[in-house]
Amino acid sequence: MDEPLTRPRRRRGGGAITLGDVARLAGVSPITASRALNTPEQVAKETLERVRDAVARTGYVPNRLAGGLASSRSRLVAAVVPTIAGPVFMEMVQSLTHGLDAAGYQLMLGQSGYTASREDALLDAIIGRRPDGIVLTGIMHSAEGRKRLLASGIPVVETWDLTPTPIDMLVGFSHTDAAAAVARHLHAKGRRHLALLSGDDERAERRNRGFIAEARALGIEAEIPVLRVPAPTTLRSGRDGLAQLLRTSPEVDGVFCSSDLLALGVLTEAAARGLAVPGRLSIVGFGDLAFAGDTHPALSTVRIDGTGIGRQAARFIVDRAAGRAVVDKVVDLGFQVIERGSS
Repeated sequence: MDEPLTRPRRRRGGGAITLGDVARLAGVSPITASRALNTPEQVAKETLERVRDAVARTGYVPNRLAGGLASSRSRLVAAVVPTIAGPVFMEMVQSLTHGLDAAGYQLMLGQSGYTASREDALLDAIIGRRPDGIVLTGIMHSAEGRKRLLASGIPVVETWDLTPTPIDMLVGFSHTDAAAAVARHLHAKGRRHLALLSGDDERAERRNRGFIAEARALGIEAEIPVLRVPAPTTLRSGRDGLAQLLRTSPEVDGVFCSSDLLALGVLTEAAARGLAVPGRLSIVGFGDLAFAGDTHPALSTVRIDGTGIGRQAARFIVDRAAGRAVVDKVVDLGFQVIERGSS
C-alpha cells in the first residue's frame, strides 16, 4: 500500500526540489513518479492524481534536459532573429511558435544582432543545448557557423532568404527580385531620380544591388545615391536620412527604404518640409507592417508572408524530428509589391 502524503524533508543548504522529493510526498517510488509525469497513461488514475498533487504542492519542474539526454529529444526548437526591438520578424515568430506548440514543442528565441561574430557565438550556445531544430533568420554566411551546424546533425531551417546552397532546409524569398520589382514600380510611375535609404545589414545590401541593376536595365542613367544607416532602422533615421538625401541630391523624386519604419520617417520628414507625396516624392517601404495602410498617405511597400514562413519552418522541423522525409527542402514563398498612396 502506498504511504500517505507527507511533506518532503528539507535538504541541508536548500536546493531545487527533486523528483525524489515529489515521489516521497506522493508516497510512490521515483520510477512511478517519473512514469506519471512522462507517460501518465501507464499509471493508475489515483496514483497519477497523487503525483500531480505533489508536483503542485512542491512547485517541481521536470528536468527536460535530463529527459532529453535519455530520449535524444529535447522538445525545444531554437530560433535566431537579428532583433526583437522591431516588429518585422514577429509575425514569423508568432506563426512558428503556434506551429511548434501544436506538435508539443517549445520555442527558444535568441537575438543575434547584425554581426556574424555575435551570431556564431549564439549558435555555439544553442548547439550545446541540443535542440530538436534551429531556425535562422537569413542564410548562414559564416564558414565556421555552417561547419558547426552541419556537424551537429540538428535539423536547420534558414528563412527570409534564398540561396542555391542551403545548409539543410530553406523557406523564404529573393531580396534581389523584390528590389527589382520596386524599381519597376517606381519607373512605371515616371520616377527617374531614385535613391535608396537602407539599413547596413547584408540582406538590405542585396536589395540595394538588385534595385540599382534593375534601374539601369530600365534605362535610368542618373546616379542612384545609397544612404546607409545603422540596423535596426528607426523612424528617426528615416527623417534624418531624407534630410541628408535632399541636401546632397535635391532632385530625388523616388525613395526605396529597406524597412517600413524608415519609410515612415521619410514620409514624416516630407510632410514637415511641405513636400507633396506622391506628387513631389514617391516612397516605398519594405515589410508591410501593421501601420503601413494607416499612414497619410498610405504607405506603398513590399509584403512578405511572415506567417507562411513561420508555418513552413515549423512543418520542416516537426517532420524531420518525427523521422518523416522532407522532399522539397527549398520553398520560395515570394513577395508582393503593395501599391498605396505614397507612390
